[in-house]
Amino acid sequence: FKTIIQYIDNQFERYLHDESGLNRRHIIDNRVHCCFYFISPFGHGLKPLDVEFMKALHGKVNIVPVIAKADTLTLKERERLKRRVLDEISEHGIRIYQLPDADSDEDEEFKEQTRASIPFAVIGSNQLIEVKGKKIRGRLYPWGVVEVENPEHNDFLKLRTMLVTHMQDLQEVTQDLHYENFRSERLKRTGK
Repeated sequence: FKTIIQYIDNQFERYLHDESGLNRRHIIDNRVHCCFYFISPFGHGLKPLDVEFMKALHGKVNIVPVIAKADTLTLKERERLKRRVLDEISEHGIRIYQLPDADSDEDEEFKEQTRASIPFAVIGSNQLIEVKGKKIRGRLYPWGVVEVENPEHNDFLKLRTMLVTHMQDLQEVTQDLHYENFRSERLKRTGK
């Protein structure tokens, strides 16, 4: 995971360089604002590598834990794995992205549902399947169809909505917390 950390640091370094230059009006922000950390559904929680990786990342980027291949789990298994992952994240002191409090114009119930969905359990598919005359993205099994955009099948829509709705907050947390930590450490090292 050193390559990923190096990439994040390089983006911070580039931003610091651009920010320190004379023409700061047209800075392109290529910093990493969010990292989806995919967790294997096979197993019983986080692996030691997951813990080590997330601990190395949590001070540099907003981590959003995601359980991959959620269609391989029953609903009970999925809920059990979610609880286990959250417990282990807390136990190891890993900081993940926290949704901001709801604004007065936001739907508090939806926000609570989204919070309760973390870690998001998702499925993915590039395949379009025709179901009842409609083309949908999903997976076809002998027992039925798993739809990517069906909230009864997985948390993909909640994850997508969270990302779109909270992109500004993700960027602000990057700026105010992660980048400022990087910047102050970098300036300490160079003696400025």
